[in-house]
Amino acid sequence: MLTNKYISLIVRGRLYSGCVQSSMLHGSEAWPVRKENEVALQRAEMRMVRWMCCIKLQDRVPSKGLKERLRLDDIISVLQQNRLLWYGHVLQKETNDWVKICMEYEVEGTRPRGCPKKTWIEIVEKNCKVCKLNREDAIYCNRWTKQIRDD
Repeated sequence: MLTNKYISLIVRGRLYSGCVQSSMLHGSEAWPVRKENEVALQRAEMRMVRWMCCIKLQDRVPSKGLKERLRLDDIISVLQQNRLLWYGHVLQKETNDWVKICMEYEVEGTRPRGCPKKTWIEIVEKNCKVCKLNREDAIYCNRWTKQIRDD
Protein backbone atom coordinates (compact mmCIF):
# COMPACT_ATOMS: atom_id res chain seq x y z
CA MET A 1 0.00 0.00 0.00
CA LEU A 2 2.82 2.41 0.77
CA THR A 3 4.28 2.08 -2.73
CA ASN A 4 0.99 1.79 -4.64
CA LYS A 5 1.05 4.52 -7.30
CA TYR A 6 -2.75 4.62 -7.45
CA ILE A 7 -2.93 5.90 -3.86
CA SER A 8 -2.16 9.59 -3.38
CA LEU A 9 0.99 10.65 -1.53
CA ILE A 10 -1.08 12.32 1.19
CA VAL A 11 -2.94 9.08 1.96
CA ARG A 12 0.34 7.16 1.92
CA GLY A 13 1.76 9.73 4.34
CA ARG A 14 -1.18 9.28 6.70
CA LEU A 15 -0.85 5.51 6.49
CA TYR A 16 2.88 5.75 7.18
CA SER A 17 2.33 8.12 10.09
CA GLY A 18 -0.41 5.99 11.62
CA CYS A 19 1.19 2.57 11.24
CA VAL A 20 4.92 2.67 10.58
CA GLN A 21 5.95 5.81 12.46
CA SER A 22 3.83 4.94 15.48
CA SER A 23 5.39 1.45 15.55
CA MET A 24 8.90 2.89 15.29
CA LEU A 25 8.20 5.21 18.23
CA HIS A 26 6.27 2.74 20.40
CA GLY A 27 7.34 3.28 23.99
CA SER A 28 9.58 6.21 23.03
CA GLU A 29 8.14 8.30 25.86
CA ALA A 30 10.55 6.58 28.24
CA TRP A 31 13.66 6.42 26.02
CA PRO A 32 16.65 8.51 27.05
CA VAL A 33 17.50 9.04 23.36
CA ARG A 34 21.11 9.71 22.38
CA LYS A 35 22.22 11.53 19.25
CA GLU A 36 23.12 8.30 17.42
CA ASN A 37 19.62 6.94 18.13
CA GLU A 38 18.08 10.07 16.63
CA VAL A 39 20.28 9.78 13.54
CA ALA A 40 19.34 6.11 13.10
CA LEU A 41 15.62 6.97 13.34
CA GLN A 42 15.97 9.79 10.82
CA ARG A 43 17.88 7.59 8.37
CA ALA A 44 15.34 4.80 8.60
CA GLU A 45 12.49 7.25 8.12
CA MET A 46 14.10 8.89 5.09
CA ARG A 47 14.78 5.50 3.52
CA MET A 48 11.09 4.66 3.84
CA VAL A 49 9.98 8.10 2.62
CA ARG A 50 12.13 7.78 -0.50
CA TRP A 51 10.81 4.26 -1.04
CA MET A 52 7.18 5.47 -0.76
CA CYS A 53 7.79 8.34 -3.20
CA CYS A 54 9.66 6.02 -5.62
CA ILE A 55 12.68 8.30 -5.58
CA LYS A 56 16.26 7.08 -5.49
CA LEU A 57 19.08 8.75 -3.64
CA GLN A 58 20.77 9.44 -7.00
CA ASP A 59 17.81 11.64 -8.01
CA ARG A 60 19.09 14.16 -5.45
CA VAL A 61 15.65 15.33 -4.33
CA PRO A 62 15.79 17.13 -0.96
CA SER A 63 14.38 15.24 2.02
CA LYS A 64 12.41 18.24 3.18
CA GLY A 65 10.50 18.36 -0.11
CA LEU A 66 9.62 14.67 0.10
CA LYS A 67 8.28 15.06 3.63
CA GLU A 68 6.21 18.04 2.52
CA ARG A 69 4.71 15.96 -0.30
CA LEU A 70 3.66 13.31 2.22
CA ARG A 71 2.72 15.94 4.84
CA LEU A 72 4.89 14.26 7.46
CA ASP A 73 6.35 15.79 10.59
CA ASP A 74 9.98 15.16 11.44
CA ILE A 75 10.33 11.96 13.47
CA ILE A 76 12.46 13.72 16.09
CA SER A 77 9.78 16.36 16.70
CA VAL A 78 7.16 13.60 17.02
CA LEU A 79 9.46 11.83 19.49
CA GLN A 80 9.81 15.05 21.49
CA GLN A 81 6.05 15.62 21.49
CA ASN A 82 5.41 12.08 22.72
CA ARG A 83 7.96 12.50 25.50
CA LEU A 84 6.50 15.84 26.65
CA LEU A 85 2.92 14.57 26.52
CA TRP A 86 3.89 11.62 28.72
CA TYR A 87 5.78 13.94 31.09
CA GLY A 88 2.68 16.16 31.42
CA HIS A 89 0.55 13.07 32.04
CA VAL A 90 2.87 11.92 34.84
CA LEU A 91 3.01 15.40 36.41
CA GLN A 92 -0.80 15.41 36.65
CA LYS A 93 -0.80 12.22 38.73
CA GLU A 94 -1.07 12.22 42.51
CA THR A 95 2.16 12.47 44.52
CA ASN A 96 1.83 8.93 45.91
CA ASP A 97 1.34 7.33 42.47
CA TRP A 98 4.07 4.77 41.69
CA VAL A 99 4.82 6.22 38.23
CA LYS A 100 5.48 9.67 39.68
CA ILE A 101 7.58 8.15 42.47
CA CYS A 102 9.68 6.26 39.90
CA MET A 103 10.17 9.41 37.82
CA GLU A 104 11.43 11.40 40.80
CA TYR A 105 13.54 8.55 42.25
CA GLU A 106 17.25 9.34 42.70
CA VAL A 107 19.65 6.40 42.61
CA GLU A 108 22.19 6.47 45.42
CA GLY A 109 25.89 6.14 44.75
CA THR A 110 28.35 7.66 42.35
CA ARG A 111 28.14 7.70 38.59
CA PRO A 112 30.82 5.93 36.57
CA ARG A 113 33.88 7.80 35.30
CA GLY A 114 33.82 9.75 32.10
CA CYS A 115 31.13 11.81 30.49
CA PRO A 116 27.84 10.77 32.12
CA LYS A 117 24.95 9.64 29.95
CA LYS A 118 22.00 11.99 29.91
CA THR A 119 19.08 10.84 31.98
CA TRP A 120 15.51 10.88 30.76
CA ILE A 121 14.59 13.79 33.01
CA GLU A 122 17.51 15.88 31.70
CA ILE A 123 16.30 15.34 28.13
CA VAL A 124 12.73 16.23 29.12
CA GLU A 125 13.85 19.42 30.86
CA LYS A 126 15.79 20.41 27.74
CA ASN A 127 12.68 19.77 25.62
CA CYS A 128 10.60 21.85 28.03
CA LYS A 129 12.99 24.79 27.61
CA VAL A 130 12.72 24.52 23.83
CA CYS A 131 8.90 24.55 24.02
CA LYS A 132 8.90 27.17 26.84
CA LEU A 133 6.99 24.93 29.26
CA ASN A 134 6.97 24.90 33.07
CA ARG A 135 6.04 22.11 35.44
CA GLU A 136 3.12 24.25 36.62
CA ASP A 137 1.66 24.35 33.08
CA ALA A 138 0.99 20.60 33.21
CA ILE A 139 -1.93 21.19 35.58
CA TYR A 140 -3.83 22.68 32.64
CA CYS A 141 -3.93 19.68 30.30
CA ASN A 142 -5.36 21.45 27.24
CA ARG A 143 -2.90 24.34 27.41
CA TRP A 144 0.03 21.92 27.90
CA THR A 145 -0.98 19.85 24.87
CA LYS A 146 -1.61 22.93 22.73
CA GLN A 147 1.82 24.40 23.52
CA ILE A 148 3.52 21.10 22.64
CA ARG A 149 1.63 20.67 19.35
CA ASP A 150 2.18 24.29 18.27
CA ASP A 151 5.99 24.08 18.39
